[in-house]
Amino acid sequence: MRAVLMAGGSGTRLRPLTCDLPKPMVPVLNRPIAEHIINLLRRHHITEIIATLHYLPDVMREYFQDGSDFGVQMTYAVEEDQPLGTSGCVKNVAELLDDTFLVISGDSITDFDLTAAIAFHRQKQSKATIVLTQVPNPLEFGVVITDEQHRINRFLEKPSSSEIFSDTVNTGTYILEPEVLDYLPVNQESDFSKDLFPLLLEKGEPIYGYIAKGYWCDVGHLDAYREAQYDALMQRVQLESGYEQRSPQLWVGQNTYIDASAQIETPAMIGSNCRIGARVQIDAGTVIGDNVTIGADADLKRPIVWNGALIGEEVHLRACVAARGTRIDRRAHILEGAIVGSLSTVGEEALVNPNVRIWPSKKIEPGATLNMNLIWGHAAHRNLFGQRGVSGLANVDITPEFAVRLGAAYGSTLKPGSQVTVSRDQRSISRMVSRSMIAGLMSVGIHVQNLEATAIPVARALVSTLPAAGGLHVRVHPDRPDHLLIEFFDSQGINLSKAREKKIEGAYFKEDFRRAQIQEIGNVVYPSQVSDAYSTIFERQLNIQAIRNSNSKVVIDYVYAVSGAVLPLLLGKFGCDAVVLNASLSHNVPSQTDREVLLNQLGHVVEALKANLGVQVSANGEQLILVDESGSPIRGEMLTALMSQMILTEHPRGTVVVPVHASSAIEQIARRHDGKVIRTKANPTALMEACHNNPNVVLGGSGDMGFIFPQLHPGFDAMFCIAKLIEMLTLQEQDSFHHMRRTLGQIRADLPRVCHRSLSVRCPWTVKGALMRHLVESHPTENLDLTDGVKILNPHHDSWVLVLPDAGEPLVHLYADSQDRGWVDETLREYRTFVQEFVDDEQGNEDNRWEIDRVGVKAYG
Repeated sequence: MRAVLMAGGSGTRLRPLTCDLPKPMVPVLNRPIAEHIINLLRRHHITEIIATLHYLPDVMREYFQDGSDFGVQMTYAVEEDQPLGTSGCVKNVAELLDDTFLVISGDSITDFDLTAAIAFHRQKQSKATIVLTQVPNPLEFGVVITDEQHRINRFLEKPSSSEIFSDTVNTGTYILEPEVLDYLPVNQESDFSKDLFPLLLEKGEPIYGYIAKGYWCDVGHLDAYREAQYDALMQRVQLESGYEQRSPQLWVGQNTYIDASAQIETPAMIGSNCRIGARVQIDAGTVIGDNVTIGADADLKRPIVWNGALIGEEVHLRACVAARGTRIDRRAHILEGAIVGSLSTVGEEALVNPNVRIWPSKKIEPGATLNMNLIWGHAAHRNLFGQRGVSGLANVDITPEFAVRLGAAYGSTLKPGSQVTVSRDQRSISRMVSRSMIAGLMSVGIHVQNLEATAIPVARALVSTLPAAGGLHVRVHPDRPDHLLIEFFDSQGINLSKAREKKIEGAYFKEDFRRAQIQEIGNVVYPSQVSDAYSTIFERQLNIQAIRNSNSKVVIDYVYAVSGAVLPLLLGKFGCDAVVLNASLSHNVPSQTDREVLLNQLGHVVEALKANLGVQVSANGEQLILVDESGSPIRGEMLTALMSQMILTEHPRGTVVVPVHASSAIEQIARRHDGKVIRTKANPTALMEACHNNPNVVLGGSGDMGFIFPQLHPGFDAMFCIAKLIEMLTLQEQDSFHHMRRTLGQIRADLPRVCHRSLSVRCPWTVKGALMRHLVESHPTENLDLTDGVKILNPHHDSWVLVLPDAGEPLVHLYADSQDRGWVDETLREYRTFVQEFVDDEQGNEDNRWEIDRVGVKAYG
């Protein structure tokens, strides 16, 4: 049998280690990852290997040559112009594959039993077999579900945290029949998981999943790289080192000198031709490459030191990586998680702080303290974007330096000379960060339309009226007053897709931003009459005469959190009496408790003034809570139902878009009006995209997130919602039989009676995947809705329960919905207990594994 070794990866998330080295050539136990894969193939009698190369192909060809030194026969296929993707590169060598063949990734460490996997493939008479494994956190991998015969019936490539429905993942190892390649186009980029396997499922071809036992680690980022090294040292994976084991779990190469006074804890590995000086302390978990010199009194606590490094006297290395040929001078300190790129020099008594990354061939001056990556910003996070944009602690995570880099990364994904709108709330911290973002955008040749302090619905509406490629908005996080939130949207005002976010993350992590020439630096303009432009769009979508005839009195509470008092001016222009509370922009951001106090006060004011309604606007103009004529708040699911009832009364047979967890009252209301309901994932971007992409949508959103009116603009807009509400109350009063004004309280009383409750339960990240898989496997497929999380339907009384993983916190949210209040209460209790016990069981198993590890570590000493 032949094997195709996919070795074209550039290893962006392993930078700076892969700046001058393809990812498959990164060493684990002083041998390239690809060598460990080739050794595995040889052990299973697969000796004809075709390596597909793209990034720095000569490095691998020069190392392995014809493969004879490694007991195999090597052939190379180079993707010259552009990468062809995982399946495209295999299609490129189809003429060499005339029988069953194996495809394996060149950037993972594993000791799977390939012989057993091949036997399984043949026994099942499969056309394609995916080798699977179970992992604690499946977010980074393709998730797969199989039936009882192991036939694959569903998979999802790299899910978001709320999409997890299994912890069984694709390992990038496949056993294929050559005829499956006939489905692929020639010389075009294609992917196994995104293109070929879905097509095979669609065509009804037999495609199976083999769940392998053994070790597997995808070395996709720096934490995984360290983990693979330490696991290999602990012999959790069967790898060949080529070094002599001088004493239990101490491997030392040839011609290496270790001073008698050096102290070495095991497990540890020291390569060939090394010199270990007097009184050197080497802790368990340390890996030292070939041709390394370590000076006297150096202290090494679990570092990974590559070939040819020179470590000076009294140097301290702490769980860091020192790449090929680095020089670290006397008394320098390299702390946890730091990376020193190849051929770099760290001067005497310099300090490299945790998680700082130094690119190759850099020089750190003696005595310097390095808190930032060289040359840019702080240590990079694994992911920038969360559920809605980029967020973090104000002036701790989201700093001016960070914002400059983020602005440059965003701008680098756009064409030079593009225009972008920048807006913010009125807070000083937001002004500081938006100015830094503007500087980053200008530095990469992007022109800025600076809307300054503007409510976010105004900013979204204006993007499509300007010649802008997109926009961004900086504001204090609506739910966390000590956090900032930076949101990006496209030329239509819709939040960026996950693919666009990944491009920005890629530019940010690679730190190779486009640099504009002096004459190409972007400029900044300040559009005039921003509010007037929004007002024009606003008025175009309303029946102004109806609002004039309403004689409505409205009390608006801005809770010190909305930039630009656009709405009172508009309502006054339309003849409404608008009373504004708490509009000062200099007041501190109110907490959730403060907002509840202000909401209670708003109710008293509405009642005292005999107003038609009150509204508390928050999230810089996106979200709202209504208060009816009696001072009672209308929020959450009740607000979603009320808005759906009113909009569908005005637009019968219309479509309403709501998140997956919204109350089933929405379907009941839609049936009253021959309407349609579309449910989406529980995030703002999904709601915006569904409203934009589906015909006849008259309303989108929810009481918790806000409401979208697609004919206005694609974002949430509390201000338009209030004006529309006044219009609908007036028109529906005129259409009613008795011509009596209907109040919000009366409309609420007519809504369907549904019991809808929720609660949150702690669930560690490492348990979420297993929990979702268990739920999927323990319920009939026909009773499941996997739009987002796992929704379990109870067809007998039109009820459901939803288990939804939180996208940003170690939590799962439980929702139960039924006309039977007792069923809801009992179901929530049952599922809360189930989740808590499942978490305890999983963590108990994990604790047992750690206890075994601790016993083992003690034995090494």
